[in-house]
Amino acid sequence: MKRIALGLALVLLPLCAAWAQAEKSSAKAAAEPVVRQLEAFRRDDYDTAYTFASEEIQAQFDRQSFEAMVRRGYPEIARSIVADVIGMELQPGGRAYVTVRIRGANGQTIEALYELVWQDAWKIDGVATRPATGII
Repeated sequence: MKRIALGLALVLLPLCAAWAQAEKSSAKAAAEPVVRQLEAFRRDDYDTAYTFASEEIQAQFDRQSFEAMVRRGYPEIARSIVADVIGMELQPGGRAYVTVRIRGANGQTIEALYELVWQDAWKIDGVATRPATGII
């Protein structure tokens, strides 16, 4: 019986490690559009930034309205100096959450919780912000 348990453990351990690595890679993949959108905002490339928005966001805002909404409502995101991904979580059903600590050109530091949805690629479906609890 001990041999069976040991054999089973030897088979399952690498599978569990592979699954954990795959989940970590998937979480990193979910963070990529957030990072790339922030880079686009830094370049004032709102055309590219808009491509990372979900179908639902694009249905709510045309490209120009999207830019105005980001500039007015999210100044730290529109003009970030530093952005660090500090958390990632995958959810069942094609959802992911990415937390980013962002310092804006205005000197303010925020934490932004991005919600992403899988639509043939990870797309940003919303963001909620709050003042950061620490300093970058």
